[in-house]
Amino acid sequence: MLPAAGVTGQDGDVDFAFVSGNPALDLAGTVGSRRDNPVDLLATPADLERWVTECDELPDDVTADDATFEAALSVREALYRLALDRVLGRSFDPGSLALVNHTAAGPVPVMTLGDAGVELSGDLRAALTHVARSGITLLADRDACLKECGRAGCTRIYVDRSRGARRTWCGMDECGNRVKAAAYRARRRAASA
Repeated sequence: MLPAAGVTGQDGDVDFAFVSGNPALDLAGTVGSRRDNPVDLLATPADLERWVTECDELPDDVTADDATFEAALSVREALYRLALDRVLGRSFDPGSLALVNHTAAGPVPVMTLGDAGVELSGDLRAALTHVARSGITLLADRDACLKECGRAGCTRIYVDRSRGARRTWCGMDECGNRVKAAAYRARRRAASA
């Protein structure tokens, strides 16, 4: 397990970022700076419950006990390893592949249509099944352009659907603005020197 670190801002807990283009990659992205100083945004079962609720493609109001929380963290790490394998053009890690395939064979969320649109219901296990299936579908698509964020220290993997596959960062708010601000400050320092 990765070290837990609470992440708070001026207004309380920092919101989760759903910028990867796929719920499996967004779940993997709940650990930031994996190579340098990992920060795990899912420190408690309550954090996982909040992440599932905030993810548009998953059921609301799931509950996580210690066992399902640990299972979700294992699936998250397996999905990250598989996505990184894909980005680096190497064979999939067999253990990660087995875990994600096993998770994908679980129960699926129930989908109902109403005047307000589509509503999903199910427990955390069903939510994880959906995430695993979403990851499998993405990773099986050889035409999908998966990239790691171009900001130093960011290890988020995302789907680049931009025209010409020119997207550089996982998201503008998360990383793009930081890179642009740092470049601006460097230009200002160089100009004044």
